[in-house]
Formats: sequence, structure tokens, C-alpha cells
Amino acid sequence: MRDPVLLVEGLKASYGKHEVLRGVNLSVGRGEKVIVMGPSGSGKSTLLKCIVRLVKPTAGRIVLDGDEVTSDHADIRKVRAKTGFVFQQYNLFPHMTVLRNLTLPLEAVKKVPKKEAERRAMEILKEFSLEEFAHRYPLQLSGGQQQRVAIARALLMDPVLLLLDEPTSALDPELRLEVLETLIEVAKQGRSMLIVTHELDFAKAAADRIVLMDNGVIIEEGEPGEILSNPKSKRARKFLVEIEVGIKNLSASARSASA
Repeated sequence: MRDPVLLVEGLKASYGKHEVLRGVNLSVGRGEKVIVMGPSGSGKSTLLKCIVRLVKPTAGRIVLDGDEVTSDHADIRKVRAKTGFVFQQYNLFPHMTVLRNLTLPLEAVKKVPKKEAERRAMEILKEFSLEEFAHRYPLQLSGGQQQRVAIARALLMDPVLLLLDEPTSALDPELRLEVLETLIEVAKQGRSMLIVTHELDFAKAAADRIVLMDNGVIIEEGEPGEILSNPKSKRARKFLVEIEVGIKNLSASARSASA
């Protein structure tokens, strides 16, 4: 196991009386790409939100880059400054230009001077082939472009861990491919990534490890080839079949729509 950038031990979390996480143990090594899969309601998104304390755990321990997130004395601003979080919805400020969406976190959190923040933002927009949209507003962009801007914003903060919560789920098939190609390039940079997604092709291309969750616990984990071709548990096999059927149906719908 590589030096862990993230360590999760015995993590539990609840919404009211409903226990969503029931004892999750997970680690992410430095530079490792870990993909989390599982049916709706299995606790995947809650796991990510606990890491940055958008949801407060009820039990267990989280250590991020040496800082204990679950400590009563944790500096939550410092924890969040170490991560980049990309949500299902793009979470861009609609009243700000693309450029300002990128520079504001640098100035507010990292205390980078405005001119330097703009220079860095333009560099990453160029890297993502988005520089022509710098002075447009989010609603003037396609969904795929908005999500790529959100990814660029997260990377601009130079996070020790990039968290992505189903970053392609709100996109149609063509725009999904656009974002997946971007994520594959990001994965090649050697960043630590924890990604909730059901994109099997992306998992095969970019993941070091796949974690399968169900009912608030991890039911299986391993290398992509092992998990996707030979899952051990009956529940994991059923879930992966359901994903493949869903992908086929989505592809068929896309072909019908374009015909």
C-alpha cells in the first residue's frame, strides 16, 4: 500500500434516525485513483461529504494528509483547502464569469493576489481548451463545458485529494464522453483521486482500485480487472449486470434520439 493520503476507519453517518454509513474502512494512497461504485442509497456520496465535513460522522475516524478530519479541534477550512470537490451539478456561480469562478477560490482561500490568480486560471483554461470561454458566464456554456470548468477550478487549488461525485451523471452521452476524456487526462497526472461513478470504461482506463458499496458498507474491493470480470459476491455480480444493462439502454436511447 502506498503512503496513504486518506485513511477512513469505522466510519458511520446518519441522516436523522437513518444510518447511511455503517462502518466504512477505506484508504487512498498518494497518486492512487480509487473508484467507488454501488446502488443508489448505498452511501457513496455521503462518504465523500464526510471527508470534507459537509456531513458530520457519528462515529469513526478520517485522516486526510496527516490531519484528523473527525477531531473536535479539526480546522475544517484547512481540510477543505486540501481537497478539490466536483459535484454532480456543476456548482458554478452563475453571476460570475468562468474566469472569476476560478480566481475567487484562489484569492479567498489560498490568498493568491488577483493578477497571479488570473494568470494561473488562464493557464489551466488553456490546458482544458476552455480559454475562449474565460469571459462568458456558466449558462452560456454547455453542460460538458461547465463540468470541465468545475474540474479545472478544483485542480487549480492544487488539492492533495480530488473528490468527484458522479461527475457525468447529469450529462447526455456526447457531453459525458467529453468530460470522461478530461478526467482520463487528469488521472494521468498522478493525482490522488476518489471518484464515485458508474462509468465502466473510465474505471478500466484510469482506476487503480474499485470499491463496491451496498447498504452503507464496502462489500468488495480490488483491481479493476478483478472486480469487473470476476466479482466474488452475488450482490456485486448483480449490481454490475444492472450497470451494463443500463449502459446498453442509454446507448440505444442516444442512437434513437440522433436518428
